[in-house]
Amino acid sequence: MKDTISHHLARAAAQAPEEIAFTFVDFSTNRDGVADCLTWRQLEERVHALAAALRHSGAVGERVAVVAPQNLDYVVGFLAATCAGAIAVPLFPPTLPGHAEKLAAALADADPVLALTSPGSLQDAEKFCADQSGLRLRVVTEEDLLSAWAARGETTGGETSHPRPEDCAYLQYTSGSTRMPSGVEITHANVCANAGQAVKAYDIRAGRNCTVGWLPLYHDMGLVLAVVAPVVGRVPSVLMDPLAFVQQPVRWLRLLSDHPGALTAAPNFAYDYCVRRVTDEERAKLSLGSVAAMINGSEPIAEQTLQRFQQAFAPVGAVPTAMRPSYGLAEATVFVSTSPPGQEPTVTCFDRDALAAGTARPAVSAETPAVTRLVGCGQPTDQEVAIVDPATRVRLEDGRIGEIWLRGPNVGRGYWGRPEQSEATFRARLDGDDAGDGTRHWLRTGDLGVWHDKHLYITGRIKDLVIIDGTNHYPQDIEQTVENAHPAIRRHHTAAFSVLTDDGERLVVVAEHTRDTADPHSVLAEATRAVRAAVSAHHAIALHDFVLAQPGAVPHTTSGKVARRACRERYLQGAWNSDTQAQRETDNV
Repeated sequence: MKDTISHHLARAAAQAPEEIAFTFVDFSTNRDGVADCLTWRQLEERVHALAAALRHSGAVGERVAVVAPQNLDYVVGFLAATCAGAIAVPLFPPTLPGHAEKLAAALADADPVLALTSPGSLQDAEKFCADQSGLRLRVVTEEDLLSAWAARGETTGGETSHPRPEDCAYLQYTSGSTRMPSGVEITHANVCANAGQAVKAYDIRAGRNCTVGWLPLYHDMGLVLAVVAPVVGRVPSVLMDPLAFVQQPVRWLRLLSDHPGALTAAPNFAYDYCVRRVTDEERAKLSLGSVAAMINGSEPIAEQTLQRFQQAFAPVGAVPTAMRPSYGLAEATVFVSTSPPGQEPTVTCFDRDALAAGTARPAVSAETPAVTRLVGCGQPTDQEVAIVDPATRVRLEDGRIGEIWLRGPNVGRGYWGRPEQSEATFRARLDGDDAGDGTRHWLRTGDLGVWHDKHLYITGRIKDLVIIDGTNHYPQDIEQTVENAHPAIRRHHTAAFSVLTDDGERLVVVAEHTRDTADPHSVLAEATRAVRAAVSAHHAIALHDFVLAQPGAVPHTTSGKVARRACRERYLQGAWNSDTQAQRETDNV
């Protein structure tokens, strides 16, 4: 079989036409949820019809954005765009709070000709796109395209035209900067290979397993594990809206209870969220003993989270071997490695000072204060991982910390419209590799990791990404938001970074006040409120701690750039604990 989404969909429809393929459980009108289902035959028919309409609308080889809410229309729209020979761009509706700027930037970068949405979201999407300058796209629904096609007296039936494995299936926009979005080009061969790797690693089998999820379908993990992997593995997928999870996280756990053999995925924070929000009464009605795998795919994965979740839900069947710490990134489609099946998560206590020096050395005693506890992410499946000195490009031995480099059939082909960035990231070479050998390219992940006892451990990031609840945020974007929030904040003297708390990674901002602020204490409360509101509105994250520091307090490099790591270290060392040095306000959320 050719490795394209359309071929896998056709196979599933031929082998199990009447089996349920996708189910969307809608909690927006009914607190108990209303299920809407498609069989494999119904799914293929809708996808086939819409794909034909897209082809005859001039979408072949062009970008087609999906800006529908999370529902079956989104699934059909994405699959139809890829099967039509277009390049899908999975995004989100403009009504998603705090994401308008990112949506505008991604649309401007991808330059799609069409944007697919649901009928209920059409008006909002049309208005949003009309307000953006330079866009050439037309916002349409599935019904619009099919009606226009029917009005011309033509039919969407006939022989199916499949794209080629090497064709770009979609652009996966990485979560992060809104001003410089990066769309990873994922081919049909890439995503089918990665879905197959996930099916193999998590032992997903037709007739035994299903996927259950609430992750956004515009997110790499949500898209692959809830849409493409079910198509490739021919297993049913059960979906719900992310907002439905946020409102009542027990809904997710109920769906897991109701669907034996379920595989699900979520960032680290979601498991802690369930522990905090699910009541004893709700918990008593759950049955998690049949859950096949609960993927924890957020870095860093917190050991305390694994323990808290297991302690809270063991009485209703949760088993520690179902929890599967995993590692992945959009540039590799999504999935890279996971813990071994049938084993509890591996947690190792490393000497903190040795880690800081670049060596993973197990601590003599787990009780000593200078210990860092890391959760292992197992081994890759049908991919090669190398730990490399990022400066010398020399492969490092086990136990040495370096940059994680990858290669395999799942690695994307580059960033959309960014040849220089693509060359540096996707076509790296180890020292000593033959420059003429085109098969020896590596993907530079920008992540730091180490091999220890046959497990891959993620130790940090080379870049200054701030990761909150599994979502990446670029610090320069947050800093600009903060500096625009209140006139007392000094421009270009702000540092945003994350710190590890009992609730996972949380955001801290240290900002200098202007030199002409005579009484910083008098503006602290007002500035704090303004900063919190701005960060929440623009980035959809809560601020853990805000420090209004005196001029000159935020460290800079010799070239004049904010030294975020140095600032973070000063913060952790208590540099701003005294009100004589700074004004501060903390809100542990």
